[in-house]
Amino acid sequence: MVQNRRWLTILTHSVLILGVLVIAFPIYLAFVTSTHTLKDLVQSPMPLWPGSELAANYSKMITSGLGEASGFGRVSAGRMMLNSLIMAIGIAVGKIAISIIAAYAIVYFRFPFRMTAFWLIFFTLMLPVEVRIMPTYQVVAALNMLDSYWGLTIPLIASATATFMFRQVFMTIPDELLEAARIDNAGPLKFFWDIVLPLSRTNIAALFVILFIYGWNQYLWPLLITTDQSLLTIVVGINRMLQVGDDQAPWHLVMATAMLATLPPVLIVLLM
Repeated sequence: MVQNRRWLTILTHSVLILGVLVIAFPIYLAFVTSTHTLKDLVQSPMPLWPGSELAANYSKMITSGLGEASGFGRVSAGRMMLNSLIMAIGIAVGKIAISIIAAYAIVYFRFPFRMTAFWLIFFTLMLPVEVRIMPTYQVVAALNMLDSYWGLTIPLIASATATFMFRQVFMTIPDELLEAARIDNAGPLKFFWDIVLPLSRTNIAALFVILFIYGWNQYLWPLLITTDQSLLTIVVGINRMLQVGDDQAPWHLVMATAMLATLPPVLIVLLM
């Protein structure tokens, strides 16, 4: 039995608050950096309080970006965020749709080599994108999907993790519900739509958060598959902004873009 001791409550809350401060301080520092001019940031000491350039820096990146003179290309953070949003939603929805159907077939249908198919899917966890990057690129190139949203999303929508999680959820559904559906002459699709899918809503929401952030944070695949500036994702774009050679990186604009890039994942976590 855990006793309610005042000193223990104070200690645990102090540790939690300290942990939050340690995690939040770099984010706060990035926000402060995004509200100043580059001239203010290169001075010593670096400012620790927000400046007066918040509206100017954020509106510049959202609407126009760094401009052609920077060598980065006239692509705005708003456009890059839209590309990342399309990619992340496409990957999350595609992974969930394919995985839930695959898990439904494995759990509720009896066919030869059913478990063999499941374990073959499960073994693909050992083959991340980085391992199969070259053959995947060759397939996408052969299908003429380079520099397209299809090329950004389709190769990443298969998910063994989601299939495994849906399988575990389906195995907890009582067999009595399946028997009741059969008595009511409900076919496989009606049973899936009216019973299995509503019971999986919590798992779908949790997986959507994980898979959306996975798609939003993709770097290697968009870097390899796209050369068109208009298809830059936000993660690749932030890295491109730092490739300035011997010049000074526009840290105030980089941090403004980084702060904008954190907003969609945070909103998805809160909504789900």
